[in-house]
Amino acid sequence: MITALGVLAAVLTTVSWLPQVRRTVSTRSARDFSWAYLLVLSGGVGCWAAYGVARDDLAIILANTLTLAMLLAIVATKVVTERGSRPA
Repeated sequence: MITALGVLAAVLTTVSWLPQVRRTVSTRSARDFSWAYLLVLSGGVGCWAAYGVARDDLAIILANTLTLAMLLAIVATKVVTERGSRPA
């Protein structure tokens, strides 16, 4: 039962990022995300993934690796759009 709860939590928190990633990529705008937020959250999610590896917990590893990948998609969108909007 505890494992099922962990897997459910992992699925829900990971899937919650899908609408935001879809919107960010489709609008090509990540302006509303601060760099500090993205860096701190990505660092925390990366630490959770490392914790999952250390604990050999597949649910933690997968959830946080997928979340980190979605965050990196937002970061990439932010980099590309901010680079293109800088004055020459």
